[in-house]
Amino acid sequence: MLCQNCKANEANTHIKRVINGEATQKHLCSSCAQSLGYDNFFSDFTFNLPSLFSSFFDDRNLLLGETRADRCEICGCSFEDIIKSGNVGCSNCYKKFYSKLQPSIQRIHGKVKHSGKVPPKTAEPVVIKEKTAEEKIEDLQKEMAKAIETQNFERAAAIRDEIKQLKGEN
Repeated sequence: MLCQNCKANEANTHIKRVINGEATQKHLCSSCAQSLGYDNFFSDFTFNLPSLFSSFFDDRNLLLGETRADRCEICGCSFEDIIKSGNVGCSNCYKKFYSKLQPSIQRIHGKVKHSGKVPPKTAEPVVIKEKTAEEKIEDLQKEMAKAIETQNFERAAAIRDEIKQLKGEN
């Protein structure tokens, strides 16, 4: 396949970009890729989540009108702090800065409203029934038999004492 830029050399750099669900592909030769800035993607490959998150906030004009009073009442975080750190301070920040966060959340996730799975609600609440003393004793006797079988006599003696205690014996 020939380079889409110079149409002379063999393409050896293939770039696929997906933006807002639309995929585009470029097939470039080495010299065209280098001249267009696609020469080495991995030369400084470090993953920095805060800088990635802050890159979604490209409308810096939102920050110009921000004042000291434009901070979250609970955590004291400002919108500029969210951009710099890439972390929202608390759940109240989503309410406080909704109009500023909403476009970025839309760009990141493709939508603002949650549409994932929701666990089904049970008709009746699950009630955990407490075992009776007889059931506990029966379970302990089985456990004691296993301890004796594996020759763990210290554990068997402790279980025996626990059974006596449940039965009310000294």
